[in-house]
Amino acid sequence: MRVVVLCALLAVAALAWLLWRGSAAGTPSETKGAESSAPPSAAVLERGAYLVRVGACMGCHTAQGGVVLAGGGEVRTPFGVFHAPNLTPDAETGLGRWSLADFRRAMRHGVAPGGRLLYPAFPYEQYTALRTDDVDALYHYLRSLPPVAQPAQPHVLAFPYGSQWALALWRGLYFRPAAAVAQEGEAGPLEAGRYLVQAVAHCAACHSPRNGLGALGGGQRLEGGLMPTEGWQAPSLLDSREAGVQRWTPQAVVQLLRTGRTDEGATASGPMADAVFWSTRYLTDGDARAVAAYLQRLPDAAAGTGASGGEAAVPPPAAGGGQRYDSGAQANFRHYCADCHGAQGQGGGPGGAFPPLAGNRAVLRSDPGNMLRSILQGGYAPATAGNPAPHGMPPFMQTLGDAEIAALATYIRQSWGNQAATVATMEVFRARQGRP
Repeated sequence: MRVVVLCALLAVAALAWLLWRGSAAGTPSETKGAESSAPPSAAVLERGAYLVRVGACMGCHTAQGGVVLAGGGEVRTPFGVFHAPNLTPDAETGLGRWSLADFRRAMRHGVAPGGRLLYPAFPYEQYTALRTDDVDALYHYLRSLPPVAQPAQPHVLAFPYGSQWALALWRGLYFRPAAAVAQEGEAGPLEAGRYLVQAVAHCAACHSPRNGLGALGGGQRLEGGLMPTEGWQAPSLLDSREAGVQRWTPQAVVQLLRTGRTDEGATASGPMADAVFWSTRYLTDGDARAVAAYLQRLPDAAAGTGASGGEAAVPPPAAGGGQRYDSGAQANFRHYCADCHGAQGQGGGPGGAFPPLAGNRAVLRSDPGNMLRSILQGGYAPATAGNPAPHGMPPFMQTLGDAEIAALATYIRQSWGNQAATVATMEVFRARQGRP
């Protein structure tokens, strides 16, 4: 009996400690150096504007057709729908009454004024690594915007995710804030790239595996994973057989980040097109090259497998299978696909606008979900200064049935030297329903 009581007391103590650790009481105040009343310089405001863009703040905090940064964007997750709040300095509905210390605490610790805990749909798991001077620049820039009176809509979350105690427990289990860091001289390219990837642009928020409670875990950061808000698979940045950046030229990485496409035929689509449009197209050439340098120095998971970087991370077709598509698949490819992607899947178009399908890593992934979503929903590169009139692929959701798309995808995955597994009709059905 004593053992049972002792175990119960220990469990209660552990739970209380986790709740305290994840609560506002367990976070620092961030008041050091926040008392200055001196107006921000033009350089600080310029830096803040740059960070707002590269940090993709507008992507969530701007409603479609709404005022920039006045809130209203939706983030749909398996736990419910989050509504991004107003970031303009309106006193009643925005950040007008927030002090610099309040803003620092929200950005680096996920705690709003009054001790309200913020949900990690706001990526403070990555923003916690922001330098103090950059957090301050963001604050001063947002304070310089015209105030817009636009109340935030409440989140719509399933029980118990809408409760602060559940969020405190989640934070106690999974959130580890970084120590405050001040700027110390000019960073070298690799360190600058690491800072941009891991903190400002928060690439790990998509390109990392998450557990059943939405926390980063179960693997290394940047090794790829399911995006629960989209149903897409973010490819691994640590495996040259997936994203493949280790095998690209630095210029190709820079070109994709700043324009959404490369001269070699790679095109950003799906959630990555949004990332380019809202974030990476604003990178300076120097910062884009720093990101490329950092990504290309990451350890390559393919190096220890005996596979070359040009081989996709896929199994061969099942034994005895050969080609596993019906006779209509080739006809559908010729009718719907060949004019742009080439009769032999070689790609083409002006400036290589239409990516090749032969040897395409997205085509050859073991999980065909991204390919199926592109066929169903269409593929649209972002409009950027370097690619102002991008070509797009129409959706075939209303044109082809599940069995036809499965056969077409299998034909593409098993032609022109491609060797990837057969696509099942059920996989298309799940992709059509937005399920992984």
